[in-house]
Amino acid sequence: MENFNDRSAYAERLARVMAYIHDHLDEELDFARLAEVACLSPYHWHRIYLALYGESAAATVRRLRLHRAAGDLANCATPIAEIATRAGYDSVAAFNRAFKAVYGAPPAQFRREGGPFGARPAGEETMHDLKILETPRRRLAVAPHIGPYIEIGRAFDALYGVLGARNLIRPTQEMIAVYCDDPSAVAPAALRSAAGVSVDSDFPIAPPLEEFIIAGGPCAVLRHTGPYAQLKSAYDWLFGVWLPSSGRVPADQPVYEVYINNPQTAAQADLVTDIHLPLR
Repeated sequence: MENFNDRSAYAERLARVMAYIHDHLDEELDFARLAEVACLSPYHWHRIYLALYGESAAATVRRLRLHRAAGDLANCATPIAEIATRAGYDSVAAFNRAFKAVYGAPPAQFRREGGPFGARPAGEETMHDLKILETPRRRLAVAPHIGPYIEIGRAFDALYGVLGARNLIRPTQEMIAVYCDDPSAVAPAALRSAAGVSVDSDFPIAPPLEEFIIAGGPCAVLRHTGPYAQLKSAYDWLFGVWLPSSGRVPADQPVYEVYINNPQTAAQADLVTDIHLPLR
């Protein structure tokens, strides 16, 4: 019999629910089905989920659908009405209200402006917060992810589920994502990345988590302020404008992002991400 005095027993069951939600994001939320996935009572599983993840399953679905919608708005030309329907809204007006409440701007404005790296009037100088820094060696505990980079939140959910179950979440841990492939050269379904946290040398790392070492050294560090869905324009500027004119050569190491604040507590417009491009 499973020992439910062990927090990890509940965490493992609710992690299956989180994975199921990611895999069935376009379907109606079926609480009975989720109870079956968790193998827990339909009367109580959602209370346990709320306690473990800090949000209800319905809130998780809304958050993930809006995040996907933001990515579509920033990076493709899909009509807003189609994006609204896919996000689960019966009308564009309802979608506009929900999106603005989270992202600070209605969908059309969000798409048009493209965030701080979007288009500006001709002749207006564009400022980018980029510094070349000597960065430290970092040891990470990571959850691997295969698939579109915008879906790496799935790996972060899995990572924090495992860390929470093992009572291994520490306030000093940096939240870091490592991106191993060039999305312009590798199909989205095959992109390799990892969601991680920085850990000390004596931190225990056991499956399903893996160890990943960031070597450290000189990096171009580009600070982006705004929703994660708008990071693509920051990368376009970094690789298409800054790098060719910088006289620097990238090192044979993957790009990684360090997240300065918490996406669960900070407003989307206030999210701060430091993109690290290792240099020779």
